[in-house]
Amino acid sequence: MMQQINQTFDQFISCLERVVYMTDINQVIVDREVPCTVRDGVTLYANIYRPQADGEFPVLLSRLPYNKNLPNFSHRWIDPIRTAMEGYVVIIQDVRGRFASEGEFKPFAQEANDSFDTIEWAASLPYANGKVGMFGLSYYAYTQLYALTEHPPALKAIFPAMTGNIFKEAFGENGVLSLASAETWMLDSLAPDYLKRKQSTEDYQEAIKVLTNDLNQIEKWHTYTPIKALPAVMKHPELQEIYHKYIHQEFNQQAMENSGATSYADVKNVPAYHLAGWYDNFLSQTVANFEQMKKHNPNQKLIIGPWGHGMVGSDLGERSFGVFSSADSIDGKEDLTSLHIKWFNHWLKDVNELLISKEDPVKIFVMGINEWRSEKEWPLPHTNYTNYYFHSDGQAATDLESGSLTTTAPSDEPQDQFVHDPESPVPTNGGGTLFYNGRNAGPRDQRRIEQRDDVVVYSSAALTEPVEVTGSAKVVLWASTDAPDTDFTAKLIDVFPDGTAYNLADGITRAKFRHGKEEQELLNGEIIRYEIDLCPTSNVFLPGHSIRIEIASSDFPRYDVNPNTGKSTLDTVEMVKANQTIYHQTEYPSHVLLPIIRK
Repeated sequence: MMQQINQTFDQFISCLERVVYMTDINQVIVDREVPCTVRDGVTLYANIYRPQADGEFPVLLSRLPYNKNLPNFSHRWIDPIRTAMEGYVVIIQDVRGRFASEGEFKPFAQEANDSFDTIEWAASLPYANGKVGMFGLSYYAYTQLYALTEHPPALKAIFPAMTGNIFKEAFGENGVLSLASAETWMLDSLAPDYLKRKQSTEDYQEAIKVLTNDLNQIEKWHTYTPIKALPAVMKHPELQEIYHKYIHQEFNQQAMENSGATSYADVKNVPAYHLAGWYDNFLSQTVANFEQMKKHNPNQKLIIGPWGHGMVGSDLGERSFGVFSSADSIDGKEDLTSLHIKWFNHWLKDVNELLISKEDPVKIFVMGINEWRSEKEWPLPHTNYTNYYFHSDGQAATDLESGSLTTTAPSDEPQDQFVHDPESPVPTNGGGTLFYNGRNAGPRDQRRIEQRDDVVVYSSAALTEPVEVTGSAKVVLWASTDAPDTDFTAKLIDVFPDGTAYNLADGITRAKFRHGKEEQELLNGEIIRYEIDLCPTSNVFLPGHSIRIEIASSDFPRYDVNPNTGKSTLDTVEMVKANQTIYHQTEYPSHVLLPIIRK
């Protein structure tokens, strides 16, 4: 009996010691406004969350332009308190020229050198062990990728989420300006702090009233041309220069010229966990980062959920994908913070995490059946690329029942025609948008759009068995126009048995850039073969559903509308209508190439 009592007492004391010990190391010290002076003498300020315990710890660094003291930005991606309790020093820093940090803000152009200097400073802190990881989404992730171009020795792993490819345009696609995203970022994200730093207190108070009023009617400003003279910007002389360089992508170009890197072969290729969303505006570029970096460092992972930009819940747009689709409960197993901790445990603490050593490198959420699945490669190796051809009796622009989609190549069929009027463009209805306050994002019913005479629709018959499409589809479109330049858009749709039509993937091409941005060539009425790459997706079209493709010539204000003159609404107000012709004949077999997954 006494032996049992002693054993129980020993267990109690052991448990008590463990509780005291855990309580001790789970205390977190928060150091606010910690200075870091970079190579040119500018001081950047950070908040640091670190364990109240003796020892040295790996550092997790995030650098942002949106104010480290606002929880919605500094805490929204991972919980710094919880992460510090797991034995990390978490540093969240205002980038140069933003909020507490000194200097002049030049988007992207400054981030390579400043990230290098901050990483090496962080590694040398007295409570740091010399190993640094970086995390964050969007611009925070850009700072990670630009850091790679400077080869910082202390940087051991990164977790870039929902971000662009540093070798491509930040706010453009195939030479087309991502209009609403660009204007929203300028007016909502950049302007308030930028003006505050440039103006007296009295002038700023008045300026912020004007700016707030313009943000409240931002949809109106999206329609203004020429874009370069946007009144909501021109009202503030301090914004004019940075706006001009920004919409012409000059800061991206300057950043790459400064670094000298031309591809991921030129960067410090470290282990990276890439996070994306099927409805994120940076989806294609995030996937490209994974594919390109994997060529030079095999330790890459990719996860894609049914998410929008910074929106990682279970509901998006007009659909719900189930509780376990949320980043708060990924597959019912983990959340974003635990995912980050496991990743960095492996690379910064030498912990053999099963997440890294055993699991497949790719994890995707398959819509339609709403299930997570792991894959060994991307694109999926068991993909059967299948042509679905366009057919109609020539009335597909005005009759939803006319256009069909089959695996049979067309014979000689009448063309479909529609008029693209840039003064009445097809309105954006969901997709991978980055609009003000997350508006107009995700999957949305397209039936209202499909009633327009300037939208051509091709639909398959109702399916009798499931068809999975996972990967990047491509529309091969044979078309002509009577304009010297124009756009063509394409959209992949899942049509439900009740007629509801949800968008899955989309793309755009600008005719004069069909050979690349450096080889502009106007049109002269000829029939042209266009390739429209659709963003990646993963969806099972269930029995009773139909596969649909929409073709149009605008998606506004997601993209700047093509005035059909050979010029751009960046600097012109002149617009003309364009008469568009879509061909689906033996000689011109327009089709969509679908990445169908074999059972």
